[in-house]
Amino acid sequence: MRKVEVVPHDPTWQEAFRMESKRVADALGEIFVAIHHIGSTAIPGIYAKPIIDILVEVQDITQVDEQSSAMESLGYQVMGEYGIPERRFFRKDNQAGVRTHHIHIFEVGSAQVKRHLAFRDYMIAHTEAAQRYSELKRELAREHPQNIDGYIDGKDSFIKEIDLKAAQWSGTQQSIT
Repeated sequence: MRKVEVVPHDPTWQEAFRMESKRVADALGEIFVAIHHIGSTAIPGIYAKPIIDILVEVQDITQVDEQSSAMESLGYQVMGEYGIPERRFFRKDNQAGVRTHHIHIFEVGSAQVKRHLAFRDYMIAHTEAAQRYSELKRELAREHPQNIDGYIDGKDSFIKEIDLKAAQWSGTQQSIT
């Protein structure tokens, strides 16, 4: 069981993302196309688990497997698809064994890339939804302080609701720009 902890937004998360994304880009070399900060640490003003989620886009997902040792040299554990087809997932803990980073790698154009970016952008643009999410996360962390699965399951219906709204919203945003 992993401890479930959510903390107030920390402005240093953006810099932590920037620094780690440079290291990941160097490790992946020419195979990466883009790197994005996702997850709750990318949404200003909300509570989050203090884990930096990084989404990497590549042209060919199979090339990521050839870079596994480079990712391990940065302290990442190689997790394979880890429950999501066509993904490569890596996670890193600090020296105390506390999780600090997640790396999600997908091919360019993946529906998962679009979903994650739409969710993040929708939440940034809709602060009332972001605050509802923040409160839900705090409540679930109190209810499930030692049960990460209970915490994740408790967010599921809210995330699905926002995913639908975000997909519609991002479609209208693209037609406006």
